[in-house]
This record gives sequence, structure tokens and C-alpha cells, in this order.
Amino acid sequence: MTEPFSVRVTVRGYETDIQGHLNQSVYVNYAEHARWSLLRAAGISQAGLIAKGVGPVALEMTIRYRRELLAGDEVEVTCTFEWGKGKTFRIEQTIRKTDGTVAAEITALGGLMDLKERKLVADPHEYFRALASDPRLFDL
Repeated sequence: MTEPFSVRVTVRGYETDIQGHLNQSVYVNYAEHARWSLLRAAGISQAGLIAKGVGPVALEMTIRYRRELLAGDEVEVTCTFEWGKGKTFRIEQTIRKTDGTVAAEITALGGLMDLKERKLVADPHEYFRALASDPRLFDL
């Protein structure tokens, strides 16, 4: 896949803090929104995950704030999955203003939990490949 998956979001006034810029916790919400949008675009629903007895889990997240975002700013939130050989995967995300300015870079470590055993599955990429109608969106 050459271009990362992305969604557009407009910063809403109620998401800003006393300084008038986007509250730190909302960056996490935007990232989560882009991840679930990617799953849906690839044909994976929450119901489909539950039917397979698995669910995605966040294990770690780092946010690098680069430029402030203000109410009314339009941004693009990208999402790229990076697969390894273990139980976890990385998700790289960028929040970028329409003029190209990078507002934040987010790196997340995730896994896929077996909902019955409450443990990470050994091969999350295989679950995503099997569930997705378009696994190319995950570079699979």
C-alpha cells in the first residue's frame, strides 16, 4: 500500500482546553476513530471480531505533539499497521492539518485478545487477514 489510510476530522470547539487548543485526550480519540474507520473500510466490524472471539487491545501509546490545533481546524488522521512476528503490532499515525503541517505523531503498540482466555493471540495478522474483505488496507 503506497498511501496510508486516512480520515478527516474537524476540531470542534468543545474539544479545546482553556488555552484554546485541542485537549490532549482528544488526540487519542482521533487516533482511535481512524483505527476503527480503517477496520470498517477493510470489512471488519466489532460484531465480526466478537463472533471470532477476539478484540483489539491497546498496550502502549506515545504522542508527539508538534503544532497546536484550534477549533475549526480540519485535519487528516492517518493510520498504518506494521506487523511483526510476535503477538503485537505497531500502528503509526499522523495528525496533519490541511496545509500539510504535522500537528501530532502517534505510535501505538497493540494486540488482539482472545476474549475467552483473556490472553493475546499468537498471530494477530492472520486474524485480520481472515476477517478483512480488503486485507490490503493492512498491508497483508
